[in-house]
Amino acid sequence: MESPARPIEFRGSSLQDLSRFPAAARRKAGFQLFLVQQGEDPDDWKPMSDVGPGVKEIRIREKDGAFRVFYVATFQRAIFVLHCFQKKTQQTSAGDKELAKRRYKELIREMKR
Repeated sequence: MESPARPIEFRGSSLQDLSRFPAAARRKAGFQLFLVQQGEDPDDWKPMSDVGPGVKEIRIREKDGAFRVFYVATFQRAIFVLHCFQKKTQQTSAGDKELAKRRYKELIREMKR
């Protein structure tokens, strides 16, 4: 029997931020998160250990630009989406990393309760 996919929990404004992606980027992000739910890696990702242990970045390229989804899938309860944003420069901004890092720390505190 197949094990059910783990739920996805969006932290902070990440769901609203994702909903503002252009339709094609939103669809791709949804499919990549579905792969993660199935226990697979996204098609294009990289570790973001400076945000937190186990945090990964899904990379999406579209004609409208580059889009990113930071998530962590190391907890049994769910896959947690920490931050969704459009990249404006080659390097991920410190502000985007800081926001994801803050949400990760809040998540860890909640898990310890």
